[in-house]
Amino acid sequence: MSGWWSLLPFLIVIPLSIWTRQVLPGLFAALLVGSYLKDPSLLGGIKTMLTYLVNNLVQSSNIRIIIFLYVFGGLISIVEYTGGINGFVHLVSKKVKTKRSALLLTWFSTLVTFSDPDFRIVTIAPIMKALQKKLKLPAQELGFTIEVTSNPVVGLIPLATAFVGYMVSVIHMALSNVGIHQAAYAVYVKSIPFNFFSISIILVGIYYSFFKHSEKKVKKEATMLHKEKYNFLQPNLAMEAAAEVTLPTKQSKYLHPIDQPGEKDHEEEQVPNKPWNFIFPLSLVLILTLFLSWWDGHYSATSFLNAFIRADALGVMLESLFITLIVTLSFFLIQRFPIEKLFTHFVKGGNNLMSVILMLGLIWGVSAVSEDLGFSRFITSHVAGWIPHFFVAPILFLIGALISYFIGSSWGTWGLLMPLGVTLAHHAGANILLVIGAVFASGTFGAFASPLSDNSVTLCTILDLPIIEYSKTKLKPALIAAGITTLAFGITSFLMK
Repeated sequence: MSGWWSLLPFLIVIPLSIWTRQVLPGLFAALLVGSYLKDPSLLGGIKTMLTYLVNNLVQSSNIRIIIFLYVFGGLISIVEYTGGINGFVHLVSKKVKTKRSALLLTWFSTLVTFSDPDFRIVTIAPIMKALQKKLKLPAQELGFTIEVTSNPVVGLIPLATAFVGYMVSVIHMALSNVGIHQAAYAVYVKSIPFNFFSISIILVGIYYSFFKHSEKKVKKEATMLHKEKYNFLQPNLAMEAAAEVTLPTKQSKYLHPIDQPGEKDHEEEQVPNKPWNFIFPLSLVLILTLFLSWWDGHYSATSFLNAFIRADALGVMLESLFITLIVTLSFFLIQRFPIEKLFTHFVKGGNNLMSVILMLGLIWGVSAVSEDLGFSRFITSHVAGWIPHFFVAPILFLIGALISYFIGSSWGTWGLLMPLGVTLAHHAGANILLVIGAVFASGTFGAFASPLSDNSVTLCTILDLPIIEYSKTKLKPALIAAGITTLAFGITSFLMK
């Protein structure tokens, strides 16, 4: 029998995540409460919680995501250690001569840094900072351009990104909960055109970058504001938010060679300039992912594009990543980089993603225990009937945008809302692709607009921006894009079912 208690995990996780401004405490509390609802004995709840965690972590699709994330983090770390990023900075900084060309570089650099928002930020932000004084480019304008081409762009790319595996995973989990047996990757690809916020903020970003002149000059006291307004956040709120969601040591690790000369250790001072150590592995993983995606799906495909939809996306990405890792390690060993240093940095980079892996495990567990408590059945009989199908997507976007703004996490928002959204859509008769797009759009809003976003914290640290002031400047374009998005979901909901 299902009852109102099946809602308790979600009723706990969302307000607790907003209150603590961290996703992990809310997820842990929700899983613990749900487990005790399943088995209220003294030790039974703990045993049940561990069972949910272990059973979900060892599922084939889930363990592949975990392996992909760990190896991807390790690859990024050894690329940085061998001077790939440092060399790319020096290579590009010699080519840009004007403010407009600098902004164009920022936009076009997305073509080679779209694999992960944090990776993009720590790659392109130091390059642009080196050019900032030379070109008299306002730091806030520069920061906005970098960030608008990070999370919103990555969320729209269905291949070779750190997001794909996770996005496919939450879709698969949500579809399974309501008994829909479709290929999660194919559903994800079809939902991309409905991520209206990503599309809207990119268009708004183009306008702000090239057609809207800056109304404010850079203030001389910006550095002082940074110290006064950012320092109170740094050890507690902002740093915890960043550490809670993705790569906690990227900030200090990548900032040392360029932005913190007083804190460099000997090894970081000796980082070489080798742009091909960045270009080669990135190009290889992209080419392999595209080719192997086609190769894996072409046997049962009816067309060239259909082959990519039919491919086992997680398997292909893992294969591409492992081949790239093996070839890249060989490439670095030929350059006489010590093998022990390469593996040390690989492990360090993978460990940086352990907080994300922990979050994934908790999300999978919360979803499973909620479903076992009868969440879908309760929604079917008590909630779905009175929500018109054309309201599901816009309301879900607005709720998700509010949640993501307060917790600063796109992944956290997607994990929290996707099971709820798909269940509501399924039983209310709404278009599931549209609702999936609404969930992804809502998380992207928070990742872009929130001052608690790890992307914003990392970017502001690199560019020496006061995070509160910077967040205020980007809130207006974010709200404009959110308004367009809400209207688009409302209109599209009337047209599609």
